[in-house]
Amino acid sequence: MSEQMYDLIVIGAGPGGYVAAIRAAQLGFSVAVIEKRPTLGGVCLNEGCIPSKALLESSEHFARINHELVEHGIEVSGAKLNLAQMMARKQDIIDKLTGGIAGLFKKNKIVSITGQAELLAGKDAPRTVKVTSGKEIQELTATSILLATGSEAIELPHLPFDGENVINARDALSLTEVPPRLLVVGGGVIGLEMGSVWSRLGSQVTVVEMLAQIIPQTDPQIAQTLQRSLKKQGLEILLKTRLDKIEKTAEGIVATLTTAKGEQQISCDKVLVATGRRAQTAGLGLENVGLQVNQQAQLEVDENYQTSVPGIYAIGDLVPGMMLAHKASEEGVVFAERLAGQQSSLNYLTVPAVTYTWPEVATVGKNEEELKTENIPYKAGKFYFSASGRALCNGMSDGFVKVLANPDSGRILGVHIVGPHASELIAEAATVISFAGSVHDLAVICHAHPTLAETLKEAALAVNKEAIHA
Repeated sequence: MSEQMYDLIVIGAGPGGYVAAIRAAQLGFSVAVIEKRPTLGGVCLNEGCIPSKALLESSEHFARINHELVEHGIEVSGAKLNLAQMMARKQDIIDKLTGGIAGLFKKNKIVSITGQAELLAGKDAPRTVKVTSGKEIQELTATSILLATGSEAIELPHLPFDGENVINARDALSLTEVPPRLLVVGGGVIGLEMGSVWSRLGSQVTVVEMLAQIIPQTDPQIAQTLQRSLKKQGLEILLKTRLDKIEKTAEGIVATLTTAKGEQQISCDKVLVATGRRAQTAGLGLENVGLQVNQQAQLEVDENYQTSVPGIYAIGDLVPGMMLAHKASEEGVVFAERLAGQQSSLNYLTVPAVTYTWPEVATVGKNEEELKTENIPYKAGKFYFSASGRALCNGMSDGFVKVLANPDSGRILGVHIVGPHASELIAEAATVISFAGSVHDLAVICHAHPTLAETLKEAALAVNKEAIHA
């Protein structure tokens, strides 16, 4: 058993942990990172954001060849799916990115350790972490400990994951065959993205959602527009529906649903459960140092991301807020800079959220329901992609941009997009909101023509009924 001393030990090498480690190293701290996976990057790079976007992109090409290119005067016949090659491409991207992080660790002199980390009892700094890797055990000490272990898929009591019939998102990213019939439980981001992938590749996809709309935290008009588009693409979406039980039969799986109209049964070959995620704290030894999670199974932290135990910090999915990779990364930077005595901060109202379906959904700032609940006055401006020259040329005209602004100052309170490349367009909106910009500020920016970004300008103008092309 050996003991080593560092300024900072980071537990978890996902987007929050590895970014915090690199920034801390840049600021002069000696840093060690403990990760239980054999590769760096956490859920995001290994089994979440990156592999899902790789498959979404590949499946989108396949769908366009089969269904959309005729409109452009391009006739293709005999297109075949090579799922093994598609999966190999996905893995190649993962390997490049995770290897890139390993290179960054080496460049910044960060010590990377593979194993399960456990906090050991102790009231004062330095604090000690036990690392178990197979039969090898070592202890590391540090002045500060950062917990950044991310989250894991929620398993429903009556639908335990078995990796074969009932699968989670990680399993869905590695299927070796296209399931003829896929039942997706959960109409949130993960369920819709994975449902889109397998629908494009030939699966008959049914999505069941207990609530009254898909992506529940999103603007209702945005959600309704997306649902219509997904329906046209072949996905069946059942709202206000609960999956009660499944039964394995010789012909596949029979799922019993409870809907607003009563009980019904549908047959499928696999059930993907995507009902949310929870903080991953098992095995960390929180009880050893007196840490307790809140009702949401997360850790409460102060403005420095310090927990109730001095010297122990937490970021990302372990703390309250949206479970987003980029939010965790920004928190990692702020944590490291504050640890170094800098007055760094993160404006959570400028953190965008994206659903990578087709069309994409991207939002930043407040939505209308939040503004109404908080009694904040606002005006709304909307512009449809069907009036965008670039969107029509691209054959991607579903959706719209909605801008919400203060009726007096014009200050932008929120921007909501459903449409082509919304994930890229939202960056301009987040930038304007970050600088407390107004609809006038956005409207007077000269946007290149023809571009999709012109829709933001037109929506900003529409707030005061000044849109030129509406």
